Amino acid sequence: MSMRGFRLGDRLLHAYTWLVVLWLSSPIAVMILFGFNDKKSKSNTSWQGFTLKWYGELFSISDLTTALRNSLVIALVSTIITVVIGTMLGLAVGRYRFRGQGATNFLVFAAISTPELVMGASLLSLFVSGNLPRNANTIIIAHVLFSLSFVVVTVRARVITLDPSMEEAARDLGASAWGTFRQVTLPAVMPGVAAGAMLAFALSIDDYVVTSFVNGSTITFPLWIVGSVKTGIPPQVNVMGTLIFGVGVLIAVANAVAARRRA
Repeated sequence: MSMRGFRLGDRLLHAYTWLVVLWLSSPIAVMILFGFNDKKSKSNTSWQGFTLKWYGELFSISDLTTALRNSLVIALVSTIITVVIGTMLGLAVGRYRFRGQGATNFLVFAAISTPELVMGASLLSLFVSGNLPRNANTIIIAHVLFSLSFVVVTVRARVITLDPSMEEAARDLGASAWGTFRQVTLPAVMPGVAAGAMLAFALSIDDYVVTSFVNGSTITFPLWIVGSVKTGIPPQVNVMGTLIFGVGVLIAVANAVAARRRA
């Protein structure tokens, strides 16, 4: 193939890549756009003018504000629990050899591949069989269970790349087991821990399927949005989604900058 053919292929590949990016970004762009829609009716599906008033009336719908607060609290609590348990388990399966390690790895990856419908139905059966009232606590338990494997995998991937001689050197210099973990091991695996935490938080805050099985009377942000479809989704939903997306982008950019500085 001539050099001209290679250049044409590169250009077509670049164009195709940008088309895919634009296609994937189009729902987000529509969400951001309709956060500025000056709607005159219940429907928020057609453009009726530009306005900033919905940003000023962001918390004017009390039920929506409560649902968003529930989602944020549940996501924060479940992420903390998941990171603590997942980091310890990721260190164990990535560093040590023990009886049942193969089964542990299988269960970790099986939880990732399990359909949400199956997980939600099984958790509902568990809670009903145990006579546990379904509320925010059962949602937190469910979110910890389906996001734990993602934290374990990210931390394990980081642990595998570590040089064991660093910890050995710390112990040779008189550091205790806890001191070695706190000053050497934990800082080394922190990028994996941070990545797992962001992934667990994102999975929790936007989950609908599993949450709809175990929520009881607790309404989260995704559940409220689906329930409001019949009467019309208000622009405040688009504004809240835009702000959540913006915060996620800022965190991702900050993490990328920090990684580049470390490199």
